[in-house]
Amino acid sequence: MATPQTNKSKSTTTRKTPALKAPDAIKLLEADHKEVAAWFEDYDKTESDAKKGKLSEKICLALKVHMQIEEEIFYPASREALKTDQEEMVDEAVVEHSSAKALIAEIEMMEVGEDLYDAKVKVLGEIIEHHVEEEEKEYFPTCRKTDMDLKALGARMAARKEQLMRKLARPNGQAMI
Repeated sequence: MATPQTNKSKSTTTRKTPALKAPDAIKLLEADHKEVAAWFEDYDKTESDAKKGKLSEKICLALKVHMQIEEEIFYPASREALKTDQEEMVDEAVVEHSSAKALIAEIEMMEVGEDLYDAKVKVLGEIIEHHVEEEEKEYFPTCRKTDMDLKALGARMAARKEQLMRKLARPNGQAMI
């Protein structure tokens, strides 16, 4: 008795996966940097507590996801690829993340309009701005000179980012705090 044949190979070879469309790892991280910087600018310009609340939730969620994919995927890969005397860049980035995470946790425990809320968001923006400047001017160019497979890393990071965004987002699209 003949068994029916399925055409599995055609459907899997013609289907495009999001991982194939992912930018290289550094471009993905730089796009995140640009997006969050714009949200910090919007936060600084607004007087509305409701808008500030939404922006700070977006900022905190994006930063938590961004830092996690860097720490899980990008930093370990770069640590392997960098020369021993260059690993200090990775260590500094991890310490900067630690400071940002502590401030994010404080912001998430507060209500918009509370004393020091705006100051904490501003300081978080300054920490992130400093961190981004070091990454984009020193760390990333150094990584580009290594044999890191930035396309493969970018695909892994994009998939993990999508997974974390789904996990950490509220059903209505807002960050879980």
